[in-house]
Amino acid sequence: MLALLLARQRVPVVLLEAHGDFHRDFRGDSLHPAIMEVLDEVGLADRVLAELPHRKVRQVTFPTRPPTSIQFSRLLYTRFPFITLMPQSRFLEFLTAEAARYPSFELIMRAGVRELIIESGAIRGVRYRGPAGWGEVRARLTVGADGRFSQIRRLSGARPIVLSSPIDVLWFRLPRIATDPEGVVGGAGHGHMLLMGDRGDYWQIGSIISKGEFPRLRAAGLDSLPAVLVDLVPWLGERIHHLADWSQVSLLSVACDTLPKWWRPGLLMIGDAAHVMSPVAGNGINYAIQDAVAAANLLAEPLAAGHLTDAHLAAIQRRRQWPTRITQAVVGQIQDRVLARMLRPGSRPPNARVVRALTRIPVLSYLPLRLAAFGLRPEHVRLSPPDGPSGQ
Repeated sequence: MLALLLARQRVPVVLLEAHGDFHRDFRGDSLHPAIMEVLDEVGLADRVLAELPHRKVRQVTFPTRPPTSIQFSRLLYTRFPFITLMPQSRFLEFLTAEAARYPSFELIMRAGVRELIIESGAIRGVRYRGPAGWGEVRARLTVGADGRFSQIRRLSGARPIVLSSPIDVLWFRLPRIATDPEGVVGGAGHGHMLLMGDRGDYWQIGSIISKGEFPRLRAAGLDSLPAVLVDLVPWLGERIHHLADWSQVSLLSVACDTLPKWWRPGLLMIGDAAHVMSPVAGNGINYAIQDAVAAANLLAEPLAAGHLTDAHLAAIQRRRQWPTRITQAVVGQIQDRVLARMLRPGSRPPNARVVRALTRIPVLSYLPLRLAAFGLRPEHVRLSPPDGPSGQ
């Protein structure tokens, strides 16, 4: 997203992708209304919805007693009162294809960064390994946007502050049939919790487990997992035989951290490279894109004019750090006080009667919905529209 926004402003951008394609299993694929509005501001939202496979989630139901739902259809003042579930690989292909329409953009695949170029204490680019051997890109600014296992972060020597994460998630898929419910549903009880996302012809299922429990589960054999699924969501029983091997299951070791400083001269880190987000509430991709929008708004002009300073980089962290830290703190409380307790043997789903009573007050019911959809500080594209891809 940052590469696209800068290329639209005719800032020369080289995007390095370590892999040969964008396809990875079980990466974040929920676009919140805030991100759909960003796409709309650059004229791409309607095309994304028309050209890419997706599901619109208008309701999310939580496994409380009684069940509690968030109705995104109640959102006001937006064209997008829903969460868009879309394969991230297709979304990334779309963004890079759109960026490729601009002559100032270049994409290099299979380019794994191995070294930072450091001159007079500042980062001046990177050296990478590709199919043809070593390559080098020199740049006024290097941006680490390479996720929770960021190579750029590691090479820079930045040390994150690690926050508590008492859970892990097992991801897998099961077929979905037409009579199944829609949206995001789940189940909880007896020390287990499931969250299921409607992907059209299949369910993407996350089984939340206690941190470090996976080796014990694997040693016990795969038979225990289907039994948990059927216990919590009985209507999955007729298709549970599709889960036949541990190779169908991916472990996400949930982590949460933040860098005290997101930048150094010539280098900026954004998204999970700067602040690893828990998958709870699907904030990772959304906060990463909002970081990118803020960075583009603040950096396009100084990059184009050739007068980028440390103050510009520091301004991005000042703008984006506090909504990120508050969101991490809130999610941390949910993990510690709700999810971790639900995973204890003999636990029952939390009682939601007080919450449901409070949500009958219009302001109290709408504010959490708005925050879930747009975050604490939604970003908007402030750049002037370009004349066209060719600059004519």
